[in-house]
Amino acid sequence: MQSSAVTQATAPPRPLRIGRIVGVTVILIVIAFVAGFVPRLRARQAVVKETVELAIPTVSVVSPAPGETAIGIELPAEIKPFVEAPIYARASGYLKRWLVDIGSHVEAGQLLAEIDTPELDQDLARARADLVRAEAALALATTTAARWTELLKTASVSEQETAEKVADRAVKAADVQSQRATLQRLEEMKMFARVTAPFAGTITVRDTDVGQLITAGASRELFRLAQTDTLRVFVGVPQTLSRAVVPGVNAELTLAELPGRKFAAKVVRTAGAMDASSRTLLTELEVDNHRGEIFSGGYVQVRFIDAKAIAALTLPSNTLLFRAEGMQVGVVGPGGKVALRSVKLGRDFGKTVEVLEGITTADRVILNPSDSLTAGTAVRLVEPLKTAAAK
Repeated sequence: MQSSAVTQATAPPRPLRIGRIVGVTVILIVIAFVAGFVPRLRARQAVVKETVELAIPTVSVVSPAPGETAIGIELPAEIKPFVEAPIYARASGYLKRWLVDIGSHVEAGQLLAEIDTPELDQDLARARADLVRAEAALALATTTAARWTELLKTASVSEQETAEKVADRAVKAADVQSQRATLQRLEEMKMFARVTAPFAGTITVRDTDVGQLITAGASRELFRLAQTDTLRVFVGVPQTLSRAVVPGVNAELTLAELPGRKFAAKVVRTAGAMDASSRTLLTELEVDNHRGEIFSGGYVQVRFIDAKAIAALTLPSNTLLFRAEGMQVGVVGPGGKVALRSVKLGRDFGKTVEVLEGITTADRVILNPSDSLTAGTAVRLVEPLKTAAAK
């Protein structure tokens, strides 16, 4: 009996046990609710965040970079002799002999050929005879005029007759001068029967042979003489580089037939005006050729090594937007906002284009912009900034 009483005394009250069970149950329910609601809340927040992020377009950008200039690019040029002249005949006749051939080096005044001039020889003989006749007539007229002048003092002749004799003497003197001039002209023409070199150089053309009929003043040349110790090189410089190529600028010449060889040249003058047909500046260079390694009349590649030129910026072709306002590009500004810039294009290099106006090297230009891109649109960069050269 005592044992049963003790047990009943130590046992907890029944309502307290029920309260604990209810509390534990509530806690378990709360834990289950939190465990099920929080992931859903987080998933919903993630979806909202992803939706917001997807609403902002992601773009790749590129930075404009200076393009290549023709200063570092080889330009085609033409080589010409420093002095070149065709040699024509000034006396008619038949070629008696020629003394030089192509490739011959001649000095100034050296005999190149001789022309047989039978008709000129006859004209020269007749002119000499006419001069002798005119001088004899002048001598007789001089004596007659002097005699009649003396007779006039004694009134033996009239003044009219004396004046006629004096005038006749003057006519005969003028005729002598005319005959002398004719003889001098024919003698000088006879000197042209000897074809000589006007300056030292190399014979590059011989277009005549023994026995050929030579006509004075004809358009057919006998020889062509060129001075090739110093050569002239003519190159058309693009308009964008015309300000950088000035007299004194050094250049290098390369020839296809001499690979690996470079020849020093220097700009000596420019045309001072652009060629309207090609929009290039005709520029003349000089190159030393005393060894005769460069042949005139050919083509050569020229590269200017001292010229200083500012290269225009370039962008990839896939940055351009074709709009009604003209050519534009999208630039990402502060805060990720897009600004549309109108640009002026230069040369088209295929993958890249030259941009003359509208951008700077500090701009971030959007690659592959969508046609619906508008100013003020918020964008997000998807990759680090690149340069046009890297693209």
